[in-house]
Amino acid sequence: MWGSDKHKKADIGQFSGKTTIIAQQAQIRGDMRFDGALQVDGRIIGNIEAEQGLVRVSEHGYVEGVIKAQHVVINGQVVGDVHALEHLELDTKARISGDLYYRYMEMVMGAQISGQLNYLGDEAQALQLESVLQLETENS
Repeated sequence: MWGSDKHKKADIGQFSGKTTIIAQQAQIRGDMRFDGALQVDGRIIGNIEAEQGLVRVSEHGYVEGVIKAQHVVINGQVVGDVHALEHLELDTKARISGDLYYRYMEMVMGAQISGQLNYLGDEAQALQLESVLQLETENS
């Protein structure tokens, strides 16, 4: 009614068969790089990079490191920068200490950010292409 929803939100259900869940009592140290979806209910100390996909930090989740993905949904705690090349969603219990880079953002009342907001606009597509080219070079 108020405009078409051109910017559809990614949902973890889209990535059936490609979804990783870090359980509430689990802790991982080290960087993660993947395609698909990641749900963090536990703790990750390290950087997270999803080439094509979604990173979701639940209300019990904690990430200390940089998050880079197409779609990022946060309802837990993140200490580090967040790069959402397409869509960033901050829910009520989101607590972020770091800078946010986004193309489209939704923020629910109660979310807290201690850092800068950086709108990517068309830069996001250039960053996406650069990332794909870098990955292809590394795999050659």
